Amino acid sequence: MRSRVRWMGAMLLVVVGLATTMGVATPAGAARTTAAKTRTARLSGEITVSAAASLTEAFTRLGAAFQRAHRGTTVRFNFGASSVLAAQIQGGAPADVFASADGANMQKVVASHLVRSAPADFAANLLTIVVKKGNPKHVIGLADLANVGIVAECAVTVPCGKYAAQMLSQDGVSIPSSRVTLGQDVKATLTAVSTGDADAGIVYVTDAKSAAASVTQVKIPASLNVLAVYPIASLRSSQNTALAQAWVRYVLSSTGQKALAKFGFLPAPAP
Repeated sequence: MRSRVRWMGAMLLVVVGLATTMGVATPAGAARTTAAKTRTARLSGEITVSAAASLTEAFTRLGAAFQRAHRGTTVRFNFGASSVLAAQIQGGAPADVFASADGANMQKVVASHLVRSAPADFAANLLTIVVKKGNPKHVIGLADLANVGIVAECAVTVPCGKYAAQMLSQDGVSIPSSRVTLGQDVKATLTAVSTGDADAGIVYVTDAKSAAASVTQVKIPASLNVLAVYPIASLRSSQNTALAQAWVRYVLSSTGQKALAKFGFLPAPAP
């Protein structure tokens, strides 16, 4: 009987040894493997995201949520006109991720071989008219901008200005240049209306939504509008590639997409 017990004990040792040798996880081994994977996946450090000015409110909220989900990380933002941001990145300014309000400025960075992976479209936006609170000039559509007074537009060198120029041209609306004030980005254009320096302005729907307390929005029908598509990419200059790519994935995730929708962004069109 004792010899049989000794035999069974020996066999058990052989089985455990084989499991260890062949990589089959024992409970303790599985725990160690899981812990190792957790350490590998844990994010830390900080990144700088250069993002279009129209993403200010949405990305600020997303950044806070991301940092809560990944303790020990910091996401800093550099908001501005996409054309200015692209030039900064090409000039060597430190940045880990670029989120543009148009494909043209993203392509400048791509052509300079500064992106780590192919850009992905993550959101879309539409243009809208904003007027002084209460709409005292009774603007009802694009045609009214030709006679309403001072109209704020983005400079033609930035995406919101290019989109506005395209829209006005295709819809046959001409605003005398003497009555147009140009903003360096969409936030400056919006401010011109909210402070009373302009009677009306053309901005993104998302910006009008964020400033609902200070301006009134006059919607532009989809048939007369243009669609702004936003791409995002991590950059080769990043000193924290893992965190940069995690941020891009977060923006593209269902969580990120739901958050963007709350700020008025539309889903990116299917490829």
